Amino acid sequence: MVRRRHLVKLLGCATTWPYIGHGKQTAMLVIGFLSGASPGPFAGLVAAFRQCLNDTGFVEDQNVAID
Repeated sequence: MVRRRHLVKLLGCATTWPYIGHGKQTAMLVIGFLSGASPGPFAGLVAAFRQCLNDTGFVEDQNVAID
């Protein structure tokens, strides 16, 4: 025979189960670059910028997005 306390505890665990393990999601940093020129001349600068971000701990598509 199931006691009332055990039943309430079981129902409480069952209702919170989908939320366990998800944790708080942090917002992703988004960096944008807007220019009227073609992207070709900026390719070297963009590569250096991405390398500097990587060196400081920012990984594209993990904690920073570049648009």
